[in-house]
Amino acid sequence: MSANLFPSLTAETAPIEARRVMEGTAKRLGYLPEPVARMANAPELLEAFLTISGTFEKTTLDPLAREVVVLTVATRNGCRVCVAMHSGIIASHGGAPDVVAALREQRPLPDARLEAVRTFTHEVMDHAGAVPQERIEAFLAHGFTVRNALEVVLGVGAYTVSTFANRMTDAPLDEQLAAFAWEEPAAV
Repeated sequence: MSANLFPSLTAETAPIEARRVMEGTAKRLGYLPEPVARMANAPELLEAFLTISGTFEKTTLDPLAREVVVLTVATRNGCRVCVAMHSGIIASHGGAPDVVAALREQRPLPDARLEAVRTFTHEVMDHAGAVPQERIEAFLAHGFTVRNALEVVLGVGAYTVSTFANRMTDAPLDEQLAAFAWEEPAAV
């Protein structure tokens, strides 16, 4: 798909409805990420994603568990931008390199509690939310709550929006994320 269909916008070239959000993002991060610059082509999408992802950040899931949800969705949906960004965030939350590597390779995590999050996230996606009760109970057995189960649904929703939009717009990887570059493994 041609990137020209979804140009990178600036606060000066974006629809007026997106400008405040873009300026705030650039101020907070010190630069305007390409995914934001491209999502700005649909100001409602940009605002919705930033709102829902911000709400997900307020959940009772701990930061590392939230990032496991995000990186699980990102790798499953093949969003190289999200994988790179959230690999860096996991590292900043104290996630061990073997956790990041396992998530990027879509294999079981060495930490049983985080593996329960990864597995449950897949269950939510595999069953479009209609997760069998025994799978929910398996998640709860690792110290999670029914509230956490629903918070995983929120994370799946937020990052499905992001990963789909980034793939559709073919958002390139920002140079700030180059150290965490990832390419989706070839299908077998």
